[in-house]
Amino acid sequence: MDTMTTTPGAELGAMIRIWRDRLHPSAAALPVGRTRRAAGLRREELAELAGVSVDYVVRLEQGRATTPSAQVVASLARALQLSAAERDHLYRLAHLAPPADGTISGHITPGVQRVLSRLADVAVAVFAADWQLVWWNRGWAALLGDPSSSPAHLRNFARDRFPLDAGPPRLARWPVTELDPDTTDAAVVSDLRRATGRFPHDPRLAQLIRQLAAGNARFAELWASGTVAGHREDHKTIEHPSVGPVTVDCDVLTDGDSDLKIVIMSAVPGSADETNLRLAALAGVPDAR
Repeated sequence: MDTMTTTPGAELGAMIRIWRDRLHPSAAALPVGRTRRAAGLRREELAELAGVSVDYVVRLEQGRATTPSAQVVASLARALQLSAAERDHLYRLAHLAPPADGTISGHITPGVQRVLSRLADVAVAVFAADWQLVWWNRGWAALLGDPSSSPAHLRNFARDRFPLDAGPPRLARWPVTELDPDTTDAAVVSDLRRATGRFPHDPRLAQLIRQLAAGNARFAELWASGTVAGHREDHKTIEHPSVGPVTVDCDVLTDGDSDLKIVIMSAVPGSADETNLRLAALAGVPDAR
């Protein structure tokens, strides 16, 4: 396909199509049937992975939609498993400035994405350095409820942990408890303070800290303590509406310089919790009631 097109919108659409065609569905943990004609992703599959409508993908590829938002571009870059250079090119084609050095990135590299796609037996989510939810698998949605029904800017673990109003949590649809909630609170705040040292000029992080410090007394108290640390592990019990309580180990892995947090929830092998975790995954994503 010739990408030397006459308009930026046409080039944007052509590049999305090229990247979609080259990504094998197995790399995105999608089933590959015998009757499949497309070598790469279907438009429907890209739309699902990026969290946009199929019609919008069609309009982008046809050059009829030429100014996607930064949030949509970031989602497309993750879904298409673009390299950092390719991601930046996608931003420019959309008339947007690529994420600057020194600001928080939610980009998942193709290698990390391939690893994540192989973790189908556990609940996995990826958060940016400010605990903004970036990506989750079906196991996560089945265990905790699907976060996609919440506005993207509110899908933040720190906001859920230290709410500013009486609204429901955005990341867990069912009750979740920890063995030591105070330790978890302190760990999240300490991790955010560490992030301010890593990304001192990031406006989203600065705004988050201001809002939580002004609107949540518990956060303000812990922030004033000045502790700096990372949040690496926890133990949680999810009151799942279909299978009952599921106790999991929650491990937090960090992805290099971007400080992405890969959160993995797994149960003790051979335990009743492991059985319930698998049953939750088989049951799929239940309705939030």
